[in-house]
Amino acid sequence: MQTFRYIILGAGPSGLALAHTLRDRGVPLSEVLVLEKEITAGGLCRSEIVDGAPLDIGGGHFLDVKHKDVLDLLFRFMPESEWNRHERVSKIHLRAQMVDHPLEANLWQFNTETQVDYLESIAQAGCVRGTAAPESFAAWIRWKFGERIADDYMLPYNRKIWSMDPDLLGTYWLHKLPNVSFRETLHSCIEGKPYGSLPAHGVFLYPKEHGYGEVWRRMAEALVDSIQLGVDIQSFDLATRTINGTWQADHVFSSVPWHAWLNWTTLPDAVRDDINALCNVGIDIDYIPETLDSQAHWIYEPDEELQHHRKLLRSNFSPGARGYWTESNHQRSQAADGWRHTNPYAYPVNTIDKPARVSRILEWATTQNITGFGRWGTWDHMNSDIAVKNAIALGIATAVNTR
Repeated sequence: MQTFRYIILGAGPSGLALAHTLRDRGVPLSEVLVLEKEITAGGLCRSEIVDGAPLDIGGGHFLDVKHKDVLDLLFRFMPESEWNRHERVSKIHLRAQMVDHPLEANLWQFNTETQVDYLESIAQAGCVRGTAAPESFAAWIRWKFGERIADDYMLPYNRKIWSMDPDLLGTYWLHKLPNVSFRETLHSCIEGKPYGSLPAHGVFLYPKEHGYGEVWRRMAEALVDSIQLGVDIQSFDLATRTINGTWQADHVFSSVPWHAWLNWTTLPDAVRDDINALCNVGIDIDYIPETLDSQAHWIYEPDEELQHHRKLLRSNFSPGARGYWTESNHQRSQAADGWRHTNPYAYPVNTIDKPARVSRILEWATTQNITGFGRWGTWDHMNSDIAVKNAIALGIATAVNTR
């Protein structure tokens, strides 16, 4: 039996950042163990070489530049000199045109008739007219953007990603969508330039010679004997926090999907019911060797006749690469003609009852000296920079509380 103060489940961005933060705050690495089921660290941010160049098998992941503490940590393992800086170019393929994202800031790129259609849509939106926000997801989208934009873009796109009735989703997470100002949108159309704030990854970093997975691989390598890859967890003794009868911890941090716990141990019925009710989306990543004539880093595709919802044009952010890859909800995918990677756990789904269920799961876990964190431990669709930032904060708080 090997005993540790902390065992971390999952070597994705969250788990790696937590392990290194604990070490930075004075916890000896001999007291920390990271367990990862895959043979390569990085979670959804792993990369492989496909057709002679890196491809990010978890979909599109990029390093946002907004958080200095995140950059300071990652640059220790992959210096800033090894990254290229990009001004985000993302497009929406809509009405047979390519326009910049976000839509409401770039209506001026459409022809006059379409501009009028979408301006009218925004002008009639409930949020512009000052009506109360509805609780239904589909109604909320119409309230936010108006009928025309909802029907042409937002609702089809969300149906493609989630492959479920939009009204099964809650509205509590929609604060992430941009504010829609009719005045700014009108200014944009009149003056022929975007107005409003940039979306996430307005400026981002991507490695010059590697895929995004390289930084996580190096972070894992730096943990030396404090990480074990390729570990298939078979059992978890809740009373002693012992894993596979081999590793025992005072405290366990879990960044893995809660569904895995159903196979490891016997949980209280209420906790098991809450976990079973959590929904997730699987995503297929398909590589296409054709290099598209576009400057975009990625393109959103709301057309429901197409199986994929996004294209990632790696030739525009990965030097020397050709081709692109697509992201498709696994339920929508047809048989693959070429290279494909399937991520069974790609996006947590924000169902109406998710916040209450996750809260109860986390509350129970705390009583067992288990902390859920990261995308899957909190069932929150966060970008990698936010996952790292949250893990840093968790590591700091943990180290302070255990001195």
